[in-house]
Amino acid sequence: MTIKADKWIRRMALEHGMIEPFEGQQIKEVAGRRVVSYGTSSYGYDIRCSTEFKIFTNINSTIVDPKNFDAKNFVDYRGDVCIIPPNSFALARTVEYFRIPRNVLTICLGKSTYARCGIIVNVTPLEPEWEGHVTLEFSNTTPLPARVYANEGVAQVIFLESDEVCETSYRDRGGKYQGQKGVTLPRI
Repeated sequence: MTIKADKWIRRMALEHGMIEPFEGQQIKEVAGRRVVSYGTSSYGYDIRCSTEFKIFTNINSTIVDPKNFDAKNFVDYRGDVCIIPPNSFALARTVEYFRIPRNVLTICLGKSTYARCGIIVNVTPLEPEWEGHVTLEFSNTTPLPARVYANEGVAQVIFLESDEVCETSYRDRGGKYQGQKGVTLPRI
């Protein structure tokens, strides 16, 4: 596998709809205001989160169980800025919709701007032929409230292209998160 560069990313996005909406350059300013950068980078693509958030709350004093997750543990929130409580987390979704080619594996990594503030984005793969909005998890590891900005860069995806197509893709397996839209909670 090789890491793919900006020309390949532009071609795949424009010719094959791999990323929609797509920004062909790195954006650092919008309407004269500095933003956390997003768009095409040297060897990846900096993604944005939408204004749709689910903020974790422990008002129910329950146990977090991925096999039996209670949606009531989240408060739905829409806004340009999400405040994550201390030592808690929030879910969001990307602005971008992805269609990953059958011969590509994509890895999503948090941006250092957020990591340097104690806000960690979960590392996750986007498997061959996966399609949808990425559900992102932001962990606030600090003892203070933390801000996440919608419509600005929050993570980077890196594309690894194989010389061969995979034998069984995410679509072939009928993956449970295929085609997800909106913030998607854990499924079994």
